[in-house]
Amino acid sequence: MIKKGMKNKEIALVTGAAGFIGSHVVDELVGVGVRVIAFDNLSGGFRHNVNKRAHFVKGSITDERLIARIFQKNKIDYIFHCAAYAAEGLSHFIKKFNYTNNLLGSVHLINAAVNHEVKCFVFTSSAAVYGDATTRVDEAVTPAPQDSYGIAKFAIEQELAVSHKLFGLNYVIFRPHNVYGERQNLWDTYRNVIGIFISQALEGKPCTVFGDGKQTRAFTYVGDVAPVIAQSVFNEKAYNHVFNIGAEQAYSIHEVAHTVYAIVNAEVKVSYIGTRHEALHINVSHAKLKNFLNYEPRYSLDDGLRRMIAWAKKAKPHKSKKFKHIEIFKNLPAAWV
Repeated sequence: MIKKGMKNKEIALVTGAAGFIGSHVVDELVGVGVRVIAFDNLSGGFRHNVNKRAHFVKGSITDERLIARIFQKNKIDYIFHCAAYAAEGLSHFIKKFNYTNNLLGSVHLINAAVNHEVKCFVFTSSAAVYGDATTRVDEAVTPAPQDSYGIAKFAIEQELAVSHKLFGLNYVIFRPHNVYGERQNLWDTYRNVIGIFISQALEGKPCTVFGDGKQTRAFTYVGDVAPVIAQSVFNEKAYNHVFNIGAEQAYSIHEVAHTVYAIVNAEVKVSYIGTRHEALHINVSHAKLKNFLNYEPRYSLDDGLRRMIAWAKKAKPHKSKKFKHIEIFKNLPAAWV
């Protein structure tokens, strides 16, 4: 574990720093004395999420010139790439937007990292690269993503592997799954099922469920993810490896809905809103991360949900935004029209 103040001369660029996982990674880095440049376009995050001890820069990873200026003015030691438009299900219908923001923008960062000799590039990928994982899969399994979001994530992973071989760029890739917790956007109708359920429960509304609600996910509290991501650059044993990261126990969407409404003390009423193309089950192994970094999740689903709901009750409401860049309307779920 890095002691506070030991890294106060090193600089980390964190993308998606006003968002969910990114803002928690910023907190962890600031807490050990790293100087942080917090980069975000505020399309899905909020300025008040950014730690006051970080230097905030508003901008998009698609802005190649702005990224170039940041690297010209600062000696960046580490990149923590957490920025993404992570509406996985919607990605089928916004292919150009998805690849522009999630893939091309990432390439700008990789180019800058190589040209400016960054020590390590940490990338938050996703278990979406596996597609439908009914049996427990590890990192040796060949990814088979089932949506455009997962395809983009896997492409970035491959770019990092190639950049290491050709240019010596060190990387650490994490594949989190279904992370939830404080600062998650509760008002995004296209993603974050737990955030949607909490928002609906607090407003006394029925919870909206795609399909039959039997889909399973190992929902993971952010406190079991952000610290590991932040600390990874200080352990060279982790360099140039891919790690699954998340909770061990999987729950159905129905089980999560009932748990949320029970904590809020509200009656569960389910509104089924049709089906969508998605992986029905995601079940991954974390053995590699345990072996390399002694990883052990600490928070149960109930613990994490209670923490998130306590925060949500005090959070300032934000207006839900309708996505304006739909490219394909064929088979678009009615709830998203």
